[in-house]
Amino acid sequence: MAGDDRFVEIQERSRSRMWRWWQVALLSLLALVLAGVTAAAGVVWHFSQDLPSLDLLQSYQPSLVTTVYADDRQPIGQFFIERRILTPLADIPKTLTQAVIATEDVRFFDHPGLDYIGILRAFWTNIRHGGRKVEGASTITQQLARSLFLSSERSYDRKLRELILAYKMEAVSSKEQILETYLNQIYFGQGAYGVGSAAQSYFGKEIGTLTLAESAFLAGLPKSPSRFSPFTNYERAKKRQEHVLSRMAEAGFISAAERDAAIAETLNFRRPGSEHIAPYFVEHVRQQLVAKYGETSVYKGGLQIYTTLNLEMQKAAEKAFLAGVRDLDKRQGWRGPKKTVDPAALPAPGVPAADASLKPGDLVDGIVLKFAKDHYVVQVGEVTAKLAFDDMAWAKRFLKGPDPTQDVVLNPDPKKILKPGDVIEVGVKKVAKDGLQVVLEQTPVVEGGLVAIDPRTGAIRAMVGGYDFSRSEYNRAIQAHRQPGSAFKPVIYATAMSQGMSPATQILDAPVVYEQEAEDKIWKPENYGRKFHGMVTLREALAHSHNLATVRLLDKVGIRNVIDFAKTVGITSPLPADLSLGLGTSSMGLLELTSVYGVFLNQGMRVEPFTIKTVKDNAGKVLEVMEEQPHEVITKETAYLITNMMEDVIQKGTGQAAKLLARPIAGKTGTTNEYLNAWFIGGAPNLVAGVYVGFDDRRPLGEGETGARSALPIWIQFMKEALLKLPVAPFEIPDGVTFVKVDPSTGLLESETEQEGEGKGTVELFAKGSEPTQAAPRRLDPTDFYKLDQIPEGQPVGEGTGAP
Repeated sequence: MAGDDRFVEIQERSRSRMWRWWQVALLSLLALVLAGVTAAAGVVWHFSQDLPSLDLLQSYQPSLVTTVYADDRQPIGQFFIERRILTPLADIPKTLTQAVIATEDVRFFDHPGLDYIGILRAFWTNIRHGGRKVEGASTITQQLARSLFLSSERSYDRKLRELILAYKMEAVSSKEQILETYLNQIYFGQGAYGVGSAAQSYFGKEIGTLTLAESAFLAGLPKSPSRFSPFTNYERAKKRQEHVLSRMAEAGFISAAERDAAIAETLNFRRPGSEHIAPYFVEHVRQQLVAKYGETSVYKGGLQIYTTLNLEMQKAAEKAFLAGVRDLDKRQGWRGPKKTVDPAALPAPGVPAADASLKPGDLVDGIVLKFAKDHYVVQVGEVTAKLAFDDMAWAKRFLKGPDPTQDVVLNPDPKKILKPGDVIEVGVKKVAKDGLQVVLEQTPVVEGGLVAIDPRTGAIRAMVGGYDFSRSEYNRAIQAHRQPGSAFKPVIYATAMSQGMSPATQILDAPVVYEQEAEDKIWKPENYGRKFHGMVTLREALAHSHNLATVRLLDKVGIRNVIDFAKTVGITSPLPADLSLGLGTSSMGLLELTSVYGVFLNQGMRVEPFTIKTVKDNAGKVLEVMEEQPHEVITKETAYLITNMMEDVIQKGTGQAAKLLARPIAGKTGTTNEYLNAWFIGGAPNLVAGVYVGFDDRRPLGEGETGARSALPIWIQFMKEALLKLPVAPFEIPDGVTFVKVDPSTGLLESETEQEGEGKGTVELFAKGSEPTQAAPRRLDPTDFYKLDQIPEGQPVGEGTGAP
């Protein structure tokens, strides 16, 4: 029994020691856990001390895009630091939100900001792939915390802060608010922040119109926008989209049939840069906005700018201007190839083929391979093309220097114009199964501008400030000041009308010499062609742009009176107080002078040209509305008389080429000395347009490059398209204008002889009260001197004393 008691005692002691050991172990474990919890809490507390405030999440106001719209509310430009269009969750397609959730955080609505299951799944997946990171575990909330409050650095500190912020964000915000903020905040590539901007950037669509296939594509971008860009690697981008669609099907958001249909759908992307519409106009708008609202509001405020630009007119303006300056450039001559490469390094000519990506009118570079009997073989991309000698005939005129009036060599042999290895610019003429046909082109050096205004409202409808905005942002329609030549003459003749003269007033067009006392020199103006025409009416002098008659008229009405009148109708540029003003030697802007013509065509009413109709903030509150304020600056009678005289410029003067428009049109050509500048300004009652062409360095355009030859064709081509949707409207005749039949040689009432049908009177216009009251002297007639019954027999009629 003693042994048994001893055994029991030993067992009790053993149990007691074991229990004490477990107590110690348990207490140690509890201490360790407590220490761990304390340490963790300390770490959390430490990293929570300098976390950013979550107020930004509650009052989320990111940097937004300011959007510029045309008159039909189509977007034409944007200003931004981050290109973002703030879009409420309710306006985002369900397919897009589901695609993002399926791809980025399928348990988004089930976790408190940290997805522990997702973390374990990602850990196990990465272990199975050899430790490589093939799957992440960052929730949408974590990604938003990182984007809004933290940097993208890879460190444990940043990760801990991200986890803490995500948990706190879920505590103060709803899931819907977090998702909406996330979808508006994340970067999609191509400069697009947020889903609204991404829809515009990649597809040119409003977000509400996205298809399932397009939504899936966008949802796949945030992981790596550059890697999955369709413009750099379409196949990779397409596989990413298919992955998103598969995840959506796995999550139960879409069916397998919907997935397969979306995968098969063709994605039509908008190429980068295709959104650049009317760049000179948009830049002009930007400058006005920055001056009024400041850069912060313009680049971050998400303003909505509604402008006067008409897209159809703008396209017509750009097309007409580019074609016109190219034609002018070709008339000057061929400047040679862009460069020459080693012919030995060129590939052997392939079989002529058509490139499906090319279409007629496209401009591309080509390399000359060889010449044949009547054409050159040119390599364009990966195909060969035929450049017929007839399609490069203009290049026989070789321009070896900057002056087309002197530095020209004629090369009649087309086989000597180009050689193998020459890199040239060509235009696609025809794309056919049997090959590609091209024409020789060259990028113009000449510049200029075009602007179109509604004279009734002042709204600028189209603007071209140069050949290529990427080459030069200098806006020649607004900023350039050039001598207008004869395009200024209507201001002088209108001044005469305001003083009581009429289109029938006589003026002498003959040589004249003026002494310039200040410079002790003489000035002898000349007509174009150095001809003079004697006594002419003001109507004839303006229609045919007689310089000598105009200078005499300026002298007659008074230089100071013309300057004052010019300021009244809208000229703001300084004008010289000398007779050279009659030849348009004072520089002014294209928009400036075109708006003056608008006064003439709008019955003497002036409306300041403008581009911005309405400005709204990002919430839609109206900040500014342009109100038209037309005011009469000259009488209706004066305006109509000069307009009617400019109609004759079209009907029988220097602008006759515009008659093909077959509607009431008034305008005037302008050419300066040595053909430095060429102008045409004119229009109808509902649209006035001005065109200027010339070199920035003021070199000559070339012999014979007048306003009628260089500027008028551009104007005609533009107006032909621009006027199509505008009603045909006559120039309204004011009640204060009367019609009187006058003697064309004197401007007086027709003589009694003419009234009896023996002469040729002309119906002319007058402001009431200025019409002639005196009849012209009776015309002398040969029969007054030679009475047939008194002429001696055998003497021919017309011979004898007193014959004229």
